[in-house]
Amino acid sequence: MAKLYSTRDQLITNIISGIDDVKGIDISLLDLRKIDNMPSSYFIVCSGTSNTHVNAIVSSVKKKVSKALKEKPYNTEGNNNCEWVLLDYVNVVVHVFQKQIREYYNIEGLWGDAKTIKIASNY
Repeated sequence: MAKLYSTRDQLITNIISGIDDVKGIDISLLDLRKIDNMPSSYFIVCSGTSNTHVNAIVSSVKKKVSKALKEKPYNTEGNNNCEWVLLDYVNVVVHVFQKQIREYYNIEGLWGDAKTIKIASNY
C-alpha cells in the first residue's frame, strides 16, 4: 500500500493492516465524504468466519491502531455476541461482521452512493 501521510490515512492503513493480520475477509473501504449528513467520513467493512474470528479482528485492529497512533476507539459496540462489532474512531467507523449478518444488513448496499474500494488481502 502506498505511503499515506495524514492522520486519517494512517488510521485507515493501520485498521486495514490489523484486519489483514488475522485474515479478515472481504475488506471494503466506503468513502462517505460526498454524502450529506454522514456520521463519519469512511466506513471500513469486513467479515469474520465466527465469533472468535470477529473478536480476533477487533482485537487486532485495536492493538495495531493503539500501538501505531496511540488512539483508542471513541466507542465500541457489539462485543457481547460478536456477530457485528462496530469500532468508532469518529472519522472512520469499522464494521466487523459475521458473513450472514453482513449479507442481511447489506451496509454496502445501504450506502450505495458511497465510493467503494475493495481491499486486496495479503494472504
